[in-house]
Amino acid sequence: MRIFTAALATETNTFSPICIDRRAFEDSLYAPPGTHPQTPTLCTAPITVGRRAAAEKGWTLIEGTAAWADPAGLVNRETYEGLRDEILDQLRAAMPVDAVVLGLHGAMVAAGYIDPEGDLLTRIREIIGPDVLLCAELDPHSHLTAKRVAAADFFVVFKEFPHTDFVARAEDLWRIAVDTLEGRVKPVMSVFDCRMIDVFPTSREPMRSFVDRLTAIEAEDEDVLSLSVIHGFMAGDVPELGTKMIAVTNAKPEKGERLARKLGLELFSLRGTFMMPQIDEKEAVNRALTAPRGPVVIADMWDNPGGGTAGDSTVILEELLLRGATDVAVGMIWDPIAVQLCMAAGEGAEIPLRFGAKSAPGTGNPIDGLVEVVRVVPNAEMRFGESVAPFGDAAHIRHKGIDIVLSSVRVQSYDPSLFTALGIDPQSKRILVIKSTNHFYAAFSKIASEILYCSAGSPYPNDPATNPYRRARRDIWPMTADPHCVEVA
Repeated sequence: MRIFTAALATETNTFSPICIDRRAFEDSLYAPPGTHPQTPTLCTAPITVGRRAAAEKGWTLIEGTAAWADPAGLVNRETYEGLRDEILDQLRAAMPVDAVVLGLHGAMVAAGYIDPEGDLLTRIREIIGPDVLLCAELDPHSHLTAKRVAAADFFVVFKEFPHTDFVARAEDLWRIAVDTLEGRVKPVMSVFDCRMIDVFPTSREPMRSFVDRLTAIEAEDEDVLSLSVIHGFMAGDVPELGTKMIAVTNAKPEKGERLARKLGLELFSLRGTFMMPQIDEKEAVNRALTAPRGPVVIADMWDNPGGGTAGDSTVILEELLLRGATDVAVGMIWDPIAVQLCMAAGEGAEIPLRFGAKSAPGTGNPIDGLVEVVRVVPNAEMRFGESVAPFGDAAHIRHKGIDIVLSSVRVQSYDPSLFTALGIDPQSKRILVIKSTNHFYAAFSKIASEILYCSAGSPYPNDPATNPYRRARRDIWPMTADPHCVEVA
């Protein structure tokens, strides 16, 4: 067997002012054929898992380019077309192939392309023809368009949020692909439109039990090859916005349709109950300061670079400074210019510095003051499960008793190693302020005495009922109270 694999992924917040060019991919991950590291990134696990799967079978794996950019705004047209055509040319050179196995995100939007993944998959299908297997792993915070479903044989989607299972789901993808190529199964994909948009953390109920049920059904029913929920991505203003249920069966489309509909309606019946409780910055700081022990983690959940924001909001930091808080670490604030100034000054320097709140309204005010440059680290990294996440040149500064990590590459706060990389012991702190909606939970919950989800400022379009969409459909909850026209609550 000859199998082609590649990855092209980012998540587009269409409201974000930060556009993505080729340099953004190069800052996060750009790996030409054969150069992808052994450690996968969030959307490139099909390549590293594929190496193992192909080696076990003695098959030929032809690797194309792998490119991943941390989430932001619109992708530059030339950048998307260039990376797309690079992969398509590699596929043409690899022909004939027996299968194409991809790593995608599913929420990319590029200038001139409202559905880049649909465009890529359709072009691949045109090259390989109707009978060659085409499948991909997706992030659940994506858009499942009709164009993508028509082009691909099946998708496997991360089940967990935080996405701790991206390697395990890549293994599922390859298991089904191998079984298909060896004639044991004939995957058929059924999709049900839940007609809703919500946030579904699996770190709490009711989504925890729902995902556990999906896993149990997969284990117990031999007809079911995979079950997935496309959560949707509310910051993507696209026509096919919304939550979808996917059932992949072994040549049982009617059963798949029934199962996808049943599970999808069950998910819809729980609408509005999934989100973690949120408090504002004043309550968050007050509760953290009065907690009996630390570290208390305050998640600045909507200034999340993983959702395409800048990660430079100072709203919570301003409240901490106003309250005279100390024994606090903040990680991270994105400010490449401030990092450059700190690196030029050097460790131990005391310099006047303005940092933060440069990207957009609703992110607070820039912080001005005399700061100590405690440490500077070129090409800093933190852990993210089985992967690593680079955050570029970074600086640890101290301002009025608060330790702050400044980064030059936008990335959300996945793991306490973002602090230790800059010489800060996170477990010794009373309060940790991080920027992430929920991906932080898997790692930070192990050290936190308490986690507070803080909605501070307005860096992110976090209310689909009032978001200023121009393209998104309106026939879904919460824009429409009962889009199924039946009461299932």
